[in-house]
Amino acid sequence: MTSSLLTPSMAALVLFGSFFLLLAIRIPVAFSLGLACLPVLIFEPRLSPMVLFNEMFKSYNSFILLAVPFFLLTANLMNSGGITERLMRLSRALVGHFPGGLAQINVILSVFFAGISGSSTADAASQGKLFIEAQVKEGYDLSFSIAITAVSAVLAVIIPPSILMVVWGGVISTSIGAMYLAGIVPGLLIGLAQMATVHAYAKKRNYPVYPRSNFTEIYKAALLSIPAMLTPVIIVGGILMGLFTATESAAVAVLYAAVLSMLFYREMNWKTFIAALIDTGKLSSVALFCVGTASVFGWLLAYYQIPKALLSNVQTWGLGVIGVGLLIAVAFLIVGCFLDAIPAIIIVGTTLQPLAESVGMHPVHFAIVGIVSLAFGLITPPYGMCLMISCAVAKVPLSFALKDTMIMLIPMLVVLLAIILFPDIVLFLPRLVSPEMLK
Repeated sequence: MTSSLLTPSMAALVLFGSFFLLLAIRIPVAFSLGLACLPVLIFEPRLSPMVLFNEMFKSYNSFILLAVPFFLLTANLMNSGGITERLMRLSRALVGHFPGGLAQINVILSVFFAGISGSSTADAASQGKLFIEAQVKEGYDLSFSIAITAVSAVLAVIIPPSILMVVWGGVISTSIGAMYLAGIVPGLLIGLAQMATVHAYAKKRNYPVYPRSNFTEIYKAALLSIPAMLTPVIIVGGILMGLFTATESAAVAVLYAAVLSMLFYREMNWKTFIAALIDTGKLSSVALFCVGTASVFGWLLAYYQIPKALLSNVQTWGLGVIGVGLLIAVAFLIVGCFLDAIPAIIIVGTTLQPLAESVGMHPVHFAIVGIVSLAFGLITPPYGMCLMISCAVAKVPLSFALKDTMIMLIPMLVVLLAIILFPDIVLFLPRLVSPEMLK
């Protein structure tokens, strides 16, 4: 058998050098990951370019990943079928009288949306259309309106159900049900931190408020929204009770959203349903193509034992759970700026997993620290997909809203630090509700 032509350090240099070069010339991330593998596959005598296709198809042979298009379709059905509108009315009734009323509604609606769709990009797109122009008309600064829309959208990957948790569970074999429970408290804490940030902005800039809703208005809004708000209860509850798997829960969410939109609220017809299917197909193809090319990239890293070489040095530092937690957060915060969250989980998550295990970090704690850290990458340039979408809706460059966005990330960083220092913030709810999931 011929020896490897490339050493681990040479292979790492070729892979990452090619990847960042392709990104620099504006090749999309998914294509950059695949193309960066070709030089290694072509010149390494023990490998073949066919590995690219074999590993891509292997990565798609996953029942869990079927949940990704189903959750994206759920989000599209919500937006097309009047569900989002009902949740917006309830949000206004609950928090419209707080300082910065419309921005507070934006945050609360993101919390509700997160509990149904699991997609931050879908949240940013729908909320951007609903709120950015409306806030500007009411006297809010455009940069603030863009920032709060983008920042609140990331709640969708933290509060269950979350597409990133599904991918993490499939790739790193962590209980999805446990992650769903573990994400609730951090997600709500981040939501509260965002509401506090809006309050501070509103007081400083004298943003408007709505009149306080009376009990009758709150009751009517809640009554219309109850069917929609039952979605996360059905999804998470069904998994915890063993009625269905995470993938099956995503399919149930689609069926439930379709029934609500077409039969209960009656705001969706076959034309809008087909449009939602087509849009979901486009979004799913991008996300799943990323999974395929990232899997090949990750396979080559493992083939050359690059993660092992990196971690052998880190393990000599003698870090504990908190030290490793901080290291994991920093790694994901940096990688998330340049890479989509799904390939980041496949490449970086699998690389850091042995390190987390070596210090006794609980797999669910590791997962939530990683996912919350990756959520920042949805906002921070140069990748920052949620910020890009919000700026595109407002028709302004990315730099326009950057200052307000960075300010709003500070309270989120505080929450991230808290869940690293105090793992019980993440683990106490799974222990309380379903302790067997943590074993």
